[in-house]
Amino acid sequence: MTARSYDLEAIAQCSRDSLAGSRPFPAVVAGLSEAGVGSYYADYRAGQTVYYPRLGEAVVMQLPTKGKPMGSSFDASALQAAIKGAQRGEVVYPEFLAKSMAAGCVGYHVWIDGQHVTYFGAKGEVHVERFPGAASGLGGRQP
Repeated sequence: MTARSYDLEAIAQCSRDSLAGSRPFPAVVAGLSEAGVGSYYADYRAGQTVYYPRLGEAVVMQLPTKGKPMGSSFDASALQAAIKGAQRGEVVYPEFLAKSMAAGCVGYHVWIDGQHVTYFGAKGEVHVERFPGAASGLGGRQP
């Protein structure tokens, strides 16, 4: 048996810290990258986050969103306000979840290596947000 190419405990700790609101998004992304994660998908409807290591099998963690109310339509402006608040450190993750769900977001995919996040609405709406300071364009960086 070969050793894992990712740090499962570090992934779990980043998830716990994020859900507790004790680690801001940039620190979560840095910790997950160091743990070997290249991207992750938060699925509000399924109540789970799937972490995708650069090498290895997907890791699934619970997300406390299943059964919680979501906005009936995708409100990109409200979603952007929640995102900007999180980027400024004014909105911690538990509050971000509530605000993004109220804005009609059903989930998002964080592309750590690509330095952007893709947010999704229930009818296929998409909003792409680059990481602050990321180079223009959506080209990825090498791990």
